[in-house]
Amino acid sequence: AFDISKEPEAMRKMYLADTDTGRQMLIARRLLERGVRVVQVWHPGWDHHQDLANVLRKKAGECDEPIAALLTDLKQRGMLDDTLVVWGGEFGRMPRRQLPTADLKVETPPGRDHNAKGFVAWLAGGGVKGGTVYGATDDVGYAAVENKVHVHDLHATILALLGFDHEKLTYRYNGRDFRLTDVFGQVVKPIIA
Repeated sequence: AFDISKEPEAMRKMYLADTDTGRQMLIARRLLERGVRVVQVWHPGWDHHQDLANVLRKKAGECDEPIAALLTDLKQRGMLDDTLVVWGGEFGRMPRRQLPTADLKVETPPGRDHNAKGFVAWLAGGGVKGGTVYGATDDVGYAAVENKVHVHDLHATILALLGFDHEKLTYRYNGRDFRLTDVFGQVVKPIIA
């Protein structure tokens, strides 16, 4: 699965397999078609506290075509219907420039600080309604104001798409209930096909 030289040249070009991200996406598809049930691909370096205009464009450029290639390839192979693709991070970015601190020099082009009140994740395939947008932030992108989805809700929804009722995964230990969604979470049904 890891020997991508066995892929046709056109497929390697489509994925930009000469890049780290492209190679990872192509290997992910090869693992999935061999029956691996969960594949995680990392794309580090999104912590843009400075020089946002350049580094964000660079990071997005590194993954844009390989992700599109993965989704296209999975769809063409008939695998997207039963493969759930989840993309996201652990927070968003503030809608304003970050003020300089002791470790960020004033002459450094500005970045943006972390924002836990408004951020995005997207899901594709695996039972998700294609083209659906769920939720919105305020006019400046500072905080979610419509159809807020807590991380527990996202986890409950992912589990539902994988065929699990997260509430049935509850167990009692030491006088407290536990489950993968921390005994919270509602399935976001409007995004499910």
